Amino acid sequence: MTSDLPYGTAEAPRVAVRGEARLEVDPEIARIGISVGARGTDRRSALEDLTRRNAAVLDLVKSYGDAVEKLETGAFSISPELTKRGKGERVRAYHGRVHLTAELSDFTALGELTTRLADLELTRVDGPWWALRPDSPAHGAARRQAVKEAVQRAREYADALGTRLAALVELADLGAENAPSYPLRPNAPGGSPRMAFAAEATEMAPALDLEPQRQTVTAQVNARFTMHPPAL
Repeated sequence: MTSDLPYGTAEAPRVAVRGEARLEVDPEIARIGISVGARGTDRRSALEDLTRRNAAVLDLVKSYGDAVEKLETGAFSISPELTKRGKGERVRAYHGRVHLTAELSDFTALGELTTRLADLELTRVDGPWWALRPDSPAHGAARRQAVKEAVQRAREYADALGTRLAALVELADLGAENAPSYPLRPNAPGGSPRMAFAAEATEMAPALDLEPQRQTVTAQVNARFTMHPPAL
């Protein structure tokens, strides 16, 4: 009868190993953050200007069709700019801002879109943040490699004792998911190095040549095997 103790028995000795994998793969998607601003002498004019600029940005992004996999609107704000006058304060102007996030899979279109967005007045572009999709095959490839390494290590230990593996007792996943290389929101800290653009040019600038950042996928597993009793 096999013991349930983690170190096994003389009849069924156990070996515990860890398998690890680290892959460098090309990104599958890129995210950019877009901030659209507006200014008006009163709240209504600022809101109307912001609505017009936001619509222009949305139309531009949507014009890239299937290259844009996701487009979402985030925070929106209209706030007064106060100035002192005499003993009191008065509203000098109103400022509006809306934040959007776009996710693209076509990196050639990404460079062109980023430039065209940054070319718009009162528009800021942050990013890109490169990433893999949650269901990327790279995650499975890393997990399979980690398991193979665990089996290979265990076999090497058994071979060093002049015996061989008998059965797998336990396989524990220590977290094979790829650590996010981008923040969930464009204004969140961390993630891949980013660039920011806020252009005021009137002529169209050439498309940016963006070099995708390679992504690191890791996997770790703990494995326990029983061995045939070695002849010591």
